[in-house]
Amino acid sequence: MPKTEKVPKQSRITDFGVKVQMNERSMPRLTSRPEAVETEVFRHLFTALTEEMGGALRRTASSPNIKERRDYSCALFSPSGVPVALGDHMPVHLGALPMSVAATLEALAPLAAGDVAILNDPFEGGTHLPDITMVAPALTPGSPGEAPILLGYVAARAHHADVGGMSPGSMPIAREIFQEGIRIPPVLLLREGAHEPSVWRLILANVRTPGEREGDLAAQLGALDVGIRRLLELASRNGTDRVLAAQSALITYGDRLVRQGIRLIPDGTWQAEDYLESDGFSEDAIPIRVKLRVDGDRIRMDFSGSAPQTTGGVNAVAAVTASAARYVLRCVVEELLGTELPAGGGTMEAMELILPAASVVNASPPAAVAAGNVETSQRITDVLLQAFGKAIPDNIPALSQGTMNNLAIGGTDPRTGRPFAYYETAGGGMGGGPGGPGLSGVHTHMSNTLNTPIEALEHAYPFRIVRYELRRGSGGSGRHRGGDGLRRDLELLCEAEVTLLGERRRIGPAGHAGGDPGDSGENILIRDGVASPLPSKVTFWGRSGDVISIRSPGGGGWKPANSDHQPDTTD
Repeated sequence: MPKTEKVPKQSRITDFGVKVQMNERSMPRLTSRPEAVETEVFRHLFTALTEEMGGALRRTASSPNIKERRDYSCALFSPSGVPVALGDHMPVHLGALPMSVAATLEALAPLAAGDVAILNDPFEGGTHLPDITMVAPALTPGSPGEAPILLGYVAARAHHADVGGMSPGSMPIAREIFQEGIRIPPVLLLREGAHEPSVWRLILANVRTPGEREGDLAAQLGALDVGIRRLLELASRNGTDRVLAAQSALITYGDRLVRQGIRLIPDGTWQAEDYLESDGFSEDAIPIRVKLRVDGDRIRMDFSGSAPQTTGGVNAVAAVTASAARYVLRCVVEELLGTELPAGGGTMEAMELILPAASVVNASPPAAVAAGNVETSQRITDVLLQAFGKAIPDNIPALSQGTMNNLAIGGTDPRTGRPFAYYETAGGGMGGGPGGPGLSGVHTHMSNTLNTPIEALEHAYPFRIVRYELRRGSGGSGRHRGGDGLRRDLELLCEAEVTLLGERRRIGPAGHAGGDPGDSGENILIRDGVASPLPSKVTFWGRSGDVISIRSPGGGGWKPANSDHQPDTTD
């Protein structure tokens, strides 16, 4: 049986797929003030490297989804594949990238100078098919008689607006992954600096907008080149040993901070559950359950009891669940310590994940997974926050909108006669929290994108935005109110296929510790002046003049207004 078709046993993930050969004893410690200062300087240099990669990718991309919405992420990894610096980009991308690097190295190592690997297979380190990842090594030039030295790896992931599949935008209501688009295992796109033309042709032959895809792929290659050049410059100025030592010191420091933060959580066990409202084929609720176990400076997140993988594409692969877990633990630790972790966050070796096989949090092929990355990742985040809310109730916010409100549209642009594929997510309400009320109309938790500005959207696509505003009062009340959701009405100026993927359309995001829930969201089709509700997940053929109205949820409120209510913290 092919490797990708094996059904895994229950997964225990302690290092996010990275075979880490380092530990605290073997890595440098911050033993002196000069050493600590130097490490902090390198921390900012490495972070600046990833931010510059992101800037290069954004400026040179072809699609509005990357250029305007900034649906991309860039990162730097150590020679062992451990995160050193993650750009201020997409949490759902960044937490999963270590598995992409690990899968690349397992399949293709050793990578030579000029090699660039490409992949998007969710069952080999990816998340969902539109997220295409590239990984490249940074090797010193070497000299006669001396082998090049590996300084680390740079990675760039970007959400491509179309990668084929059964509907434009590649976010279909699908039953299996083969309907969702082209599936790329780790392969070389560049070999020692030269393009692999057969791989390029294969990818571009399987998408609806090959010109745009080629431009976005080229932008990712440019981002990798920026990262490699900057890392080599650092080594040239400071010495290879100092650069590698700084990477190790930051990883050690991150792990030490994580363990210190976990120690501030009371020892014990806390449970929580929440639900996805449908998978696009059934309206039955899909439970996600977690049991947190804190013991000293270690934490276990056990998702046993979560639903088996579903017919529809709300299944999350292990990389997505690990990404959400990494994100939540990082937020909790930084809140408790009152300081930021290094940009890489360390190995997270203090956290263990228990993921039941062939489940909605650890899907097996050939499960459909497109919505698992965008919707189920948000629900996993919500479940973990609710469990932590029982352990440390004064430090955890109410739930945010809990969805990305995905909208994909494709057809033929009457202005050019060419195919187009559009994809966008919509912001909503942030949950109120200990620091104050939630923000309104923003992306939260696993998403960190912007909106496509109206001018850019109407220029690029045959659409018109006819209404765009906050849903005033949609945030839950409380001592600190939840933020308000958005309403965005998009009019089609041609016939097109439309896909909607959303959540929190039945029950709004919960408040915390007695705060009120936020309002649920709505999908509305306005045709010939008549408004009709749409399901949370649906594909339909839209007519010219149709208006698609996305009304996103508000955030939950934090604690009761004018009350010192003490929440129940028992199991």
